[in-house]
Amino acid sequence: MKKNQTQVTAFILAGFSSFEDLQTVLFAMFLLTYIITLMGNLLIMVIIGTDWSLHVPMYFFLFVLSFSETCYSLVIIPRMLVDLLVKSRTISYAGCAAQMFFFLGLGGTNCLVLTVMGYDRYLAICHPLHYPILMNVRVILWLVAASWTGGFLISLTETALVFGVPFCGSNTINHFFCHMRTMVKLACTDDNNAEVIITAISIVGLAGSFLFIMLTYVFILSTILRIPSTDSRQKAFSTCASHLIVVIVHYGFASIIYLKPNAAGVLDNDTLISLPYTIITPFLSPMIFTLRNKEIKVALRKAISKKIVLPKIQNVKCTC
Repeated sequence: MKKNQTQVTAFILAGFSSFEDLQTVLFAMFLLTYIITLMGNLLIMVIIGTDWSLHVPMYFFLFVLSFSETCYSLVIIPRMLVDLLVKSRTISYAGCAAQMFFFLGLGGTNCLVLTVMGYDRYLAICHPLHYPILMNVRVILWLVAASWTGGFLISLTETALVFGVPFCGSNTINHFFCHMRTMVKLACTDDNNAEVIITAISIVGLAGSFLFIMLTYVFILSTILRIPSTDSRQKAFSTCASHLIVVIVHYGFASIIYLKPNAAGVLDNDTLISLPYTIITPFLSPMIFTLRNKEIKVALRKAISKKIVLPKIQNVKCTC
């Protein structure tokens, strides 16, 4: 019966239509969160880009992560904000495929960049004498390129699997964006091979990178505990604390989305469950890195003091 129905050429994003009375409140709340997220990531990128003391591999990877998360939030949130204000929430077939491709690609890139950051901290703490050789400019650029390439190759595979099946009948996506697992449920085919492969890729990708990061921290913790000086131990651990917190938050929310059971009726709450991963994680990451990183806070204070002191000097000069 499904095969005899008209081929779908566009989709309707249901979004938060079940919360019709809260559309304005949700718009204001999400807009404020989005603005703070953008400002936080842009602030990190500007500070790292302008302060020469932060031109080291650790902060270069943080710059890349902030840029990736900025692009990641741009893929989903602006469209979601518009849909909260309008009645027509139609998205074209090509637009839906493009949104899924960039969302998955940037999400995968974030995971791989976090993995690279863990590897960087492992080399810096466990192999400090060989660190300048092991983490040179060529290696840094290769790791960043591999993160972006790997993220979008995974995305290309999963997007091709989702849109490689025909869609007919219902074209309403019970979500605020073209969510991969929700889209699979709309396919007019009884073959679940695509769903099995997508789930396997998600499990291997998330679990593999998370276990690798945790393994690096086992070695890092073992090395830190052998440091005789208390101050040196605290300094070594403080350079890893913010990264570890972001990893736990990022992978914790991601696992709720991609590793939870796929039983009937479970997907009904995907809209609310996806909010932490799509909105809260990009919102928390710059705050954690800014508030818990001493060197970034020092660089921020230096930048603020320059903005305050320089006009005063200029005024005195002009007066004289």
